[in-house]
Amino acid sequence: MDVYQTEEQQVEAIKAFWAKYGNSLIAGLVLGLSGFVGIGYYKENKLAEEMLVSDSFQAVMEQSQAGGNNFTSAAEAFIKDNEGSSYAVLASLALAKEATTHLDWSGAEKHLASAAEKAKDQGIKAIATLRLARVQVQQEAYDKALTTLSAKLPDSFIADVEEVKGDIYLKQGKTDLARNSYQVAIAASEANVNPGLQMKLDDLAVAVKL
Repeated sequence: MDVYQTEEQQVEAIKAFWAKYGNSLIAGLVLGLSGFVGIGYYKENKLAEEMLVSDSFQAVMEQSQAGGNNFTSAAEAFIKDNEGSSYAVLASLALAKEATTHLDWSGAEKHLASAAEKAKDQGIKAIATLRLARVQVQQEAYDKALTTLSAKLPDSFIADVEEVKGDIYLKQGKTDLARNSYQVAIAASEANVNPGLQMKLDDLAVAVKL
């Protein structure tokens, strides 16, 4: 304001500026503050919701110790109410585990397929996919299991995938494919080779010699 020679000129200049841009400034300030407050409210509200879902999930999991119909009903209701959440995927995995204890392979397959499809975390998706393939093997749906294992999974699960593939090929009588899968699994395991996996490969070698 140094360009103005008197205070009166400064005041008049401020009035003119405010008359021209005042409304826009106020609108921008209001929008800015409302956006800031809105984001803060959203974050707090979101956190509160997640805590409620977490508590609800914990309550359902506590029922899983007893198992039975009460747990199944509670878990299915939880999944319905929290569709799309990571907790719903974990609940599906728990339901699949409950189903396997009763040898309900079709039920386990349904829950695992849902978990594998909806899981956002790649690690959880891989775990659900591997369990799904194993359940399909139990049902002797070998081709279906191989299709399940064709899904793109993290490299850290290569050994597990190849071991299950080897098991499938062995059941199908495809010993060469089984051997190759076991060898790939061992190579992918590096220094952490599962003794059971090595035993499978050794047994296969002995069987071929006989």
